[in-house]
Amino acid sequence: MQSHLTAASPANQSELEKESFLHQGMRLPFILIVLCFAAWGLAGNLTDPLVSVFGSVFSMSAFQSSLVQFAYYGAYFALAIPAAWINSQLGYKGGVLIGLLLAATGGFLFYPASIVMTYAVFLVALFTLAAGLSILETSANPYVMAMGPRHNATRRLNFAQAFNPIGSNLGVLLAAIFILPHVNPATAVDRAALSQQELEHMQSMELQAVMGPYITLALLYIVIAIAIAMVRVPKHEGLMADRKSEVVKLPGSRLGRLMKNRRYSFGVVAQFFNVAAQTCTWTFTLHYITENLGVNSTVAGYWLQASLLVFLFSRFIMVGLMGRFDPRMLMTLMCVLGVGLSVFAVISGGVAGAIAIVLLSACISLLFPTIYGIALEGLGQDTKYGAAGLVMAIVGGALLPPLQGWVIDMTSARISYLVVAGCFLVIVGYGVYVLRNPAPVSISAEDIA
Repeated sequence: MQSHLTAASPANQSELEKESFLHQGMRLPFILIVLCFAAWGLAGNLTDPLVSVFGSVFSMSAFQSSLVQFAYYGAYFALAIPAAWINSQLGYKGGVLIGLLLAATGGFLFYPASIVMTYAVFLVALFTLAAGLSILETSANPYVMAMGPRHNATRRLNFAQAFNPIGSNLGVLLAAIFILPHVNPATAVDRAALSQQELEHMQSMELQAVMGPYITLALLYIVIAIAIAMVRVPKHEGLMADRKSEVVKLPGSRLGRLMKNRRYSFGVVAQFFNVAAQTCTWTFTLHYITENLGVNSTVAGYWLQASLLVFLFSRFIMVGLMGRFDPRMLMTLMCVLGVGLSVFAVISGGVAGAIAIVLLSACISLLFPTIYGIALEGLGQDTKYGAAGLVMAIVGGALLPPLQGWVIDMTSARISYLVVAGCFLVIVGYGVYVLRNPAPVSISAEDIA
C-alpha cells in the first residue's frame, strides 16, 4: 500500500489527496480516535450530576459541592502545557495513550474513595480523571487533523467532534439510571438525626452507586488504549513530523502579538465565559428543577438529559444554518437569545422556566467551535500557540460554577441563572466586536494542523 503511493506520479497522488477523507490505512485508527471523542464527552456529563449528589450525601452547600467542577475543569487548565510537552516528545499517539491510561487511573480511584467516604478523595479522583482527559483531548484533536489531507482537516475534526455530544448524552443517561436513583432523598436535617452508624451505612450505599459507572468507564478507557496501542498507523509526513522542534514555552514577542490582537484576546475571554455558561447551565439544572418543580433528583436528571439532546440536535442544525448565514451573526443572535432565556428562567420559575433552562443548550451548541475558529483567523505562525490559549480558557468551567453555587446558597437556584445571563452577555459583546471589524485573512488548514 505504501509502496504504491511512493510509486505513484505526483499528479496521481494529488488526485488521490483531493478525493480521500483519510490517508490510506487510517480508517481503523480514525475510528478508534473518534471513540475517544465520545469517551471524554461521556465522562464530562457523567460528572455534572455529582454536584447535586455530593451535596446530598455529605450535606454540603452548593458552593462546596461545586468544587467538583473546579477540580474537573481546573485539571484541564493545569495539564494543557504538560500535554503539549508530551505530544512534542512522544507524538500524538503517545499523548492519546497516556491520556487514556491516566483517565482510567482516575476512574479506578473512585473505588478507594468510596471506601474512605471522604469528599476530598473523590476530588482527587476527579482531578486525575480530568487530567488524563485533558491530555487525551489535546492530543486527539490534532491527531485527527493529521490523519488525512490538510485541505479537509477541519471537516474531519468537525465530524469527530460530532460524537462528543453523543457521549455527553450517554453520560447523563448513565447518571440518571445508575447514580441518581440510589441517592437517598433524606435532607441534611434528616441525616443529622441519624446515628453515626446509620449515616455511614446510607452514605456507603450512595457512594457505591457513584463508584460503579466510573469503574466501568475506566475499563472502557483501558480497552480503547489497548486497541489504539495494537493498531498499526501507517507512516505519513503529517504524522511523522519532528514535533520536538516545537517550542512549548511561548516566546515573549509571540505572546505580545497575541495579546495585542484584540480579535484573539477577546476571543479567549469569550471562550472562558462560553465554557462557564455551559458548565453552569448543566451543573445547576438539577438544582433548578428540584427547587422549582418539586421533583426528585431522578426526574430532574431526565430534564438534564433533555437539555443535552437539545444540544446534540442543535449542533447539527447550526452547522446547516452556517451554510446560509454569517457565523458571527448567528453566534451573536443565539447569545442574545441565551441572555433572554436566562432572565426568563429567573423571573418565571415553574415548568416554563425549566423549559427555558433546557433551551439554553441550543444557544450553547455552536459557541465553542465558532469562537475557536473566529479567534484563530489570521494568526498565521501564531496559530498553534493561540489554539493553546483557547484550550486553557476551559478553566472558565472551574471558576464560575462556585460563584453560581454561592449565589444559590445566598438566594435561590432561580436567581443564580443571572450568572449564566452575564456569561452570554460577554459573548454578545464579542459577537458585536467581530461583526464591526473586518475579518483578517483566513488561516489555512496547514496553519492549524
